[in-house]
Amino acid sequence: MNKFESYGLNPKLLKGIQEMGFEKATPIQEKSIPFLLEHKRDLIALAQTGTGKTAAFGIPLLQNAEPHGKTPQYLILCPTRELCVQIATELEKFCKYMPEIHLTAIYGGANIDSQIKSLKRGTHLIVATPGRMQDIIRRKKVDLGGIKTVVLDEADEMLNMGFQEDLNSILSETPKQKNTLLFSATMSKEIANIAMDYMVDPLEITVGKKNVGSKNIRHMYYLAHIKDKYAILKRILDLNADIYGIIFCRTRHETKDTADLLMKDGYDVDALHGDLSHAQRESVMSKFRHKNLQILVATDVAARGLDVTNLTHIIHYNLPEELELYTHRSGRTGRKDATGTSIAIISPRDIGKIKRIEKIIEQQFTEAPIPEASQILESRIASLARRIEGLEVDHKHLSPHMNEFYKKLENLDKDEIIQRFLTIELKPFLDFYKNGHSIKAPDKHSRDESRSGGNRSFGGGKPFRKGGSSGKGGFSQKSKSWKGQGKKSPSSSKKKY
Repeated sequence: MNKFESYGLNPKLLKGIQEMGFEKATPIQEKSIPFLLEHKRDLIALAQTGTGKTAAFGIPLLQNAEPHGKTPQYLILCPTRELCVQIATELEKFCKYMPEIHLTAIYGGANIDSQIKSLKRGTHLIVATPGRMQDIIRRKKVDLGGIKTVVLDEADEMLNMGFQEDLNSILSETPKQKNTLLFSATMSKEIANIAMDYMVDPLEITVGKKNVGSKNIRHMYYLAHIKDKYAILKRILDLNADIYGIIFCRTRHETKDTADLLMKDGYDVDALHGDLSHAQRESVMSKFRHKNLQILVATDVAARGLDVTNLTHIIHYNLPEELELYTHRSGRTGRKDATGTSIAIISPRDIGKIKRIEKIIEQQFTEAPIPEASQILESRIASLARRIEGLEVDHKHLSPHMNEFYKKLENLDKDEIIQRFLTIELKPFLDFYKNGHSIKAPDKHSRDESRSGGNRSFGGGKPFRKGGSSGKGGFSQKSKSWKGQGKKSPSSSKKKY
């Protein structure tokens, strides 16, 4: 029997769930759904991002929704418009065959008049970001007096983003006699305070250990001199040819500058930060979801609520100011049964932060050696070999031309043909790395980086700029490498890597 069939759900709701391919409930769903269907009690649910939390609270809400009346019965608050749209879209798919149930998504960046019209027509569930919900309340365009349940999804993120006052104000508009469901990845002091202020005898359920990262993620760091930071980032990307991931920066200026540098050097990358309009943001995210981009450079705030699966890597160009955010960042890879890699580029003075993060996630970091030229070329050749091995050959259209091809190359043996083919495919990397220059990592016990005159972006200060000591080629001036010789990055060929 399908696990969801055993919950006694409305057949229309069950049909929508099954049509989405839901068969086996995730651990958070197994613990939450039966409880919420049977009890009217507050709940604190701790689980990492990507564990199926939307269905865990959404299915019980839809099951218990009363189709009569126009007053909102359920309010779901979440930190970002992306997550708001994601939740609303998933709930709409669940209740696809329940036309009597209406849902309204309220978030910034969209037309507020359309959202108000939806509320006037009548809605049973509201999914909202705190800021836009406050705007609606201030305009007196919504009545929250009939709310039966409030869901705070990714509550820790909302608090990290400074929504404490908005949450207090919104919750004050809802009835005292209601249920409050709090879903969070971490159990911080602020979350405990919310539970104390707004919840009555909540049941607490935890999937995995509190604040602990996924065991499917490998954590590693590279030690870097500040002046070599961008060069090491490029070597990490060059080493991992099939990467599909996010590079996290602290500020929108650093995000934009880093993305601009990578784009100029030919990488498949774009930026996601607070200066983008809603349309620009949606365009970037659409390209990334469809893998027309391999890399997204983002701030923590801009990346919250992103609905992207199968990420292979998370790269921390800077560790977050709030170390608990590391769990959120790294948790975007290694979801479900997949494995992922979380890489931090750090200075020696960040070693203490790494030790504290290890305690938070209950996992150890591996210090990785800075990739050497020979290692990168070997990785590229291996990646090319995998592509060739998995390539489907169009024999029908190629066969008539093969004799002419063999005739043109009859003076070359097999090894020479393969070597020339590799030279064509890997020429940018062969040109760039042919002298095999190394980048020396700093001493782990050094604390002098903060006084360096180089790129201060480790500390969230002045962002890296083109033409500094890590210029186009990404090597320091001491290496006597391509600096000033007009050489381009190995990715300047615009090939996908």
